[in-house]
Amino acid sequence: MTEPLKAGATIGILGGGQLGRMLSVAAARLGFKTHIYEPGATPPAEHVAYRLTTASYEDEDALIAFANSVDVITYEFENIPTSALDILEAHRPIRPGREALRVSQDRLTEKSFLQELGLKTAPYAAVQTQDDLTAAVDQVGAPAILKTRRFGYDGKGQARLQTPDDIPQAIADMAGAPALLEGFVDFTHEVSVIAARGLTGDVACFDPGENVHRDGILHTTTVPATLTAGQRMDAVLLAARILNELEYVGVMGVELFVTSQGLIVNEIAPRVHNSGHWTQNGCAVDQFEQHIRAIVGWPLGDGQRHTDVVMENLIGQDINHVPQILRESNNALHLYGKEEIKEGRKMGHVNRIKPAST
Repeated sequence: MTEPLKAGATIGILGGGQLGRMLSVAAARLGFKTHIYEPGATPPAEHVAYRLTTASYEDEDALIAFANSVDVITYEFENIPTSALDILEAHRPIRPGREALRVSQDRLTEKSFLQELGLKTAPYAAVQTQDDLTAAVDQVGAPAILKTRRFGYDGKGQARLQTPDDIPQAIADMAGAPALLEGFVDFTHEVSVIAARGLTGDVACFDPGENVHRDGILHTTTVPATLTAGQRMDAVLLAARILNELEYVGVMGVELFVTSQGLIVNEIAPRVHNSGHWTQNGCAVDQFEQHIRAIVGWPLGDGQRHTDVVMENLIGQDINHVPQILRESNNALHLYGKEEIKEGRKMGHVNRIKPAST
């Protein structure tokens, strides 16, 4: 059994975006320091972290120096080059572990892993060429969505196929990248479970949240979600099963489609998750503190919800609504400190709270 880290230890975080920022704040509350490793200049996490290294993931010397300066390494996004992970892991433990990254970095690998666990996914087929896509449409049907197997997020790296006539444009949109054709699922709504597993194998899950997307980007997460008691239990048990199979350590987001045939797994994210931001004002221990607790070997917190919450992302020009949000009661505002407003860029979020109904 690995000994828990003591307050005062340093946590290395790969990635300096808003998730790294909020992880740093949670770590500081528990008495830990954070060291951010980020290739880009002036990342949001820089404002709150103890230390920042600005270097590429190909800079071996910088990676080794970073690893030697921390006690454990975690990450805020999945698409970290394997070569960098190889270097880092030789010096410090990485939590969550490499297997979770391997599975989640490739959509085909992820779908295969979930089906091998006996879990339901959307119908899918691997695609490399236009002939592959033609065969995949015959197998999966249309309409469908063609997605790159790697590096897609917030609706990026995707092309919709309404009919077989869309095949040439869809394959061109992939620009030669390996892809996956996913059939549409007849679902009523999407929910996600934010779940955590500790070093000792204990698991704690937050209430499922109900998600609404706009233009491929999460718009709102509402808690409690529209679920029966049985569906809520199934969602939590399903998430715990995934975490245990991966021997996972940390917080994971599991996105699910609610259908008349049961719950279908959309995707997993081996990190703190946008749809878990509601926990910052709905629970005594939020997803960020839960992740820190897990990776340093501390006991997990109680994820029980004490408040109903609607989390709304502030995307691009939505940041201009901040004065109005501040005038409204029962709003908890979280801004990410990003200097430049861009279309589709997450600038912050607001948690609208009210007394718990159930």
